[in-house]
Amino acid sequence: MNFALILFLLTVVTGVFWVLERVTFLPARKKKAEAAASAFEAANREALGRGEASVTDEFRALRAKILRQPWWLEYTAGLFPVILVVFLLRSFLFEPFRIPSGSMLPTLHVGDFILVNKYDYGVRLPVLNTKVIEVGSPQRGDVVVFRYPMDENVDFIKRIVGVPGDRVEYRDKVLYINGVEQKQSQPRDFIDETSMVTLDERDEDLSGVTHLMALDHRRPGWVPLQAVMKKEEGCSYNNRGFVCTVPAGKYFAMGDNRDNSEDSRYWGFVPDENLVGRAVFIWANFGDMSRIGSFR
Repeated sequence: MNFALILFLLTVVTGVFWVLERVTFLPARKKKAEAAASAFEAANREALGRGEASVTDEFRALRAKILRQPWWLEYTAGLFPVILVVFLLRSFLFEPFRIPSGSMLPTLHVGDFILVNKYDYGVRLPVLNTKVIEVGSPQRGDVVVFRYPMDENVDFIKRIVGVPGDRVEYRDKVLYINGVEQKQSQPRDFIDETSMVTLDERDEDLSGVTHLMALDHRRPGWVPLQAVMKKEEGCSYNNRGFVCTVPAGKYFAMGDNRDNSEDSRYWGFVPDENLVGRAVFIWANFGDMSRIGSFR
């Protein structure tokens, strides 16, 4: 059971108790408190009239005890407003995500905590993931979180390099979109601190979006056919790379760490219905707090 479903069920359960508290439980406690107060006043009228502090305190304590919310309502109805706010924020606005691997180096590092904008690509019903309001769609260069097509209980993060209708070609570790070469800068050394491997860091101009990417000189630029988990129609592989035509309603995604990323080359296109949102901001990295900020 994924976290979104757990949060949804928790919101429903606490919401039911919140409604019951206001419609049934609280009115019943108030009625009981009024009856007890009337009986106490009748039995202690003279003492209350004289203003005896001990009797007055006992009267107030009696009302407070009866009106006090039971502990089980404190942990259900009492928490509903907080849980509801979290549910709405996470479902429709922003969702946190932790980078689990180095497939997006050097843009995103292992341990980066990022915020994912959930409304850029349309408003979707929680849990069902059904789009109800069209807002926008991924563009080339967007860093996107999506449900992994091979196991939708797992979230992946990659960069969109091909949108519907694009002809995506990767030849000799250079990307071509609709026949246009996506220019790369001269390489710089980048050390992957997890594996202690030196990669070639470059700037890539992806249809006007300049971002960091990395190549690993130890690895070939082509994909071994035995490593392809899902062979898509419109995709062909050769000893220099691959060529794919992206169908309607789907996207081609690749990791910025090009030679160390399991992406659309291996498991196919990302369906629109699998999109979670666009990654927009690093809000924490407890190993390197200087990484907090926006990224491309």
